Amino acid sequence: EGDLSRLRAQLGKESSLSEIALSLYLGDQLKLGEGELKSAGWRRPSILADALEAIIGAVYLDGGFSAAETVVLKLYQDKLQTIDPKVIDKDAKSQLQEYLQGKKIDLPEYNVVQIEGEAHAQSFKVECVIKQLHITTLGEGSSRRIAEQQAALLAMGKITQ
Repeated sequence: EGDLSRLRAQLGKESSLSEIALSLYLGDQLKLGEGELKSAGWRRPSILADALEAIIGAVYLDGGFSAAETVVLKLYQDKLQTIDPKVIDKDAKSQLQEYLQGKKIDLPEYNVVQIEGEAHAQSFKVECVIKQLHITTLGEGSSRRIAEQQAALLAMGKITQ
C-alpha cells in the first residue's frame, strides 16, 4: 500500500471520524432511540463516525462536490497538518520489516512457541527471531497476529536502544 492509500485509510477510518465528531460535540445533537440513550450511544465511536459521514454526504447532496470539499478540508485541517503519511498506520511487523530491508538484514522469523486455553479464549506466545542481530523477543496475545505484532514491537525496541 502506498503512502497516500494509507493516509486515506487513516483519515476515513472510524476512529478518525469519531474523533472529529467528538470535537464538534456531534453526539449531543443526535436523536437516538431509548436503547441507544441507555447505553450512551451518543459516545459510541461507530455512531459518531456514521453521523459525521451522513453530514458530509448531506452537504455533498445539497451543495455539490465543492461544498463537501470545503467542509471536509475544514474538518480535517488539524489532522492534515500533523499527519506523516510515511509512518501512518504501519503495524509493528511492517515497520520492522522495512527497517531490516533498509539495512540489508534478513527478515525475522516468527514462531509460535505456545498456545494455551480453550478454543474460544486462547493465548498465544510467539517469538520474533532476527538471527543476524542476535535478537529474540517474545510476544503474547489473544491471537497469533497480536502476539506477532507485540514480538515485532519489542524487537524494534531492542534495535533502537
